[in-house]
Amino acid sequence: MLKKTARWLFVICAITLATACALKQEADAKFGDQHFKTTIALVELYKLRHGSYPEKLQDLTFTGDWDAIALNSVSYKRVGDGYELDVVRGWVGSPALSYPPEFWKGLGLVASNVGGAPAASHH
Repeated sequence: MLKKTARWLFVICAITLATACALKQEADAKFGDQHFKTTIALVELYKLRHGSYPEKLQDLTFTGDWDAIALNSVSYKRVGDGYELDVVRGWVGSPALSYPPEFWKGLGLVASNVGGAPAASHH
């Protein structure tokens, strides 16, 4: 009886652990996606209003309280007439994101650690 109980306990723990890992990955992807897209929207709006991309994310104007979470979850670098943007944090970890070619059209984003992004050109 004790062996059977221990076996069931092990199975329940294994299922719980596997489920928790899947939930973490899903949460990282969802939060990372939102952080990335929010930052792009704010950066592109800044360019529309000011004629150029911000030197740093702290230059963004009219951001909301929740935007700070997104802006602190990415790494931004102004590059020439465009910018590089990397996702560094989703929920608690680093998400694996990817977008189709259509997503990148019309953006000043020249490089990113996100799948499908344009590669940085080194001159």
